Amino acid sequence: MCGRYSLFAPPGDVEARFDAAFDFAFGPTYNAAPGQALPVVTDEAPDAIRRAEWGFVPTWAEDRSAFGYINARAETVARKRTFADAFERGGRPRDRDGPAAGRCLVPADGFYEWVERDGGKQPYRVALGDDDLFAMAGVWARWTPPATQTGLDEFGGGRPDADPDPVETFAVLTTDPNDVVADLHHRMAVVLDPDEERTWLTGDADAVADLLDPYPADRMHAYPVSTAVNDPANDSPALVEEVDA
Repeated sequence: MCGRYSLFAPPGDVEARFDAAFDFAFGPTYNAAPGQALPVVTDEAPDAIRRAEWGFVPTWAEDRSAFGYINARAETVARKRTFADAFERGGRPRDRDGPAAGRCLVPADGFYEWVERDGGKQPYRVALGDDDLFAMAGVWARWTPPATQTGLDEFGGGRPDADPDPVETFAVLTTDPNDVVADLHHRMAVVLDPDEERTWLTGDADAVADLLDPYPADRMHAYPVSTAVNDPANDSPALVEEVDA
């Protein structure tokens, strides 16, 4: 799985790498965690880097408490009802009545996995090159909470609140691990080659199916980091420093 990652490159470097501009004030994170609003590049607006909450909620959900998936399996994303609309609609024009969902890039410069050791789990950070920026394949959806009834109208019934604000959410796709990650976990994030990223955003379902394979192991490395990363409240450069395991 992919349950924690980092993105601490300078904003200008992120914008140049993805040929897109932030539409919010970006601050680095060394410990991106589920539930946080994090940068994504969507097929709906590929020239913008905007925020979405990590924890996918499909557009048709009546209650988000039953969802909040942080990962989607590459093998089933096309047919699992939760994700199928987003996967299938990637790259297709939206119509007024269609679901606001699709595919996205999740910028990162490393992700974390945990290994069971005597005395507890040891976290490892997986990175490319010298903390090179990369994109994880994702799916996104815009979910609108149902209106609630408050107060009394002139007939004694409830009246609806103002329309609630929609929430954009996303999940990271996972696949079988390569040889680097296999020693740490039985799944890994789908990491895209740079020349695959636009295809992921704009291609049809058949065109992107071949993109969901493990990233080449010879381009990745892993090293142990502090157990401080276990707590999402911790977010500092010290988290990405190598420690003795």
